[in-house]
Amino acid sequence: MIRILLIAFITLMLMVTWGIARELTREEALDKQVKSFLDSQRGKWRDMNVPESDGRLLYDLIIKNGYKDALEIGTSTGHSAIWMAWALSKTGGKLITIEIDEGRYNQALANFKAAGLADYIDARLANAHQLVKELPGPFDFVFCDADKGWYKNYFIDIYPKLTIGGCYTAHNVYDTRWARLRGSGTFEFYEYVKNLPDMETTLDSSGNGLSISYKKKP
Repeated sequence: MIRILLIAFITLMLMVTWGIARELTREEALDKQVKSFLDSQRGKWRDMNVPESDGRLLYDLIIKNGYKDALEIGTSTGHSAIWMAWALSKTGGKLITIEIDEGRYNQALANFKAAGLADYIDARLANAHQLVKELPGPFDFVFCDADKGWYKNYFIDIYPKLTIGGCYTAHNVYDTRWARLRGSGTFEFYEYVKNLPDMETTLDSSGNGLSISYKKKP
């Protein structure tokens, strides 16, 4: 009887080990496909896509905090979405991304498929001014890189749907004399969000200016 139980236990352990190994193999295969695609496209991203340094920063923020419910406002042709979806494939999450231009949207879909990340991305062809209001949320990670004059409005619409501990990021945000004098939409957004008592906001200027705001308990 003991021998039978021992054999059953060993068999179970082997099955569990084999299952874990198979899962790791799947993850490694996806990593290889994503890296290969990104390498093939290095230096080719146009149409207002983020630089690689900002893509890596978005990836790191999601991995570090284990975010799962992500939203991107402004897909372009998908460079930033690929970095975020790659991270979400590791946390068990998914990305909703919104693009208004049909040409950029279709190219993004092709890029998501080529990168092997289509299953982790819910791409919407829509006007974000309206759709952001309608999305139920909640979201624990948001990246805004759409029309700059609407940044503050996007944030106000998303703010109630952002979870405690969640992170709201926005691209092309700078705190410089030029930005203050120009009075751009991104600076107006930055001035607004950094003065909210339950949002902790910093700027990362290593790439093209990324504001990073964490929602705290009131």
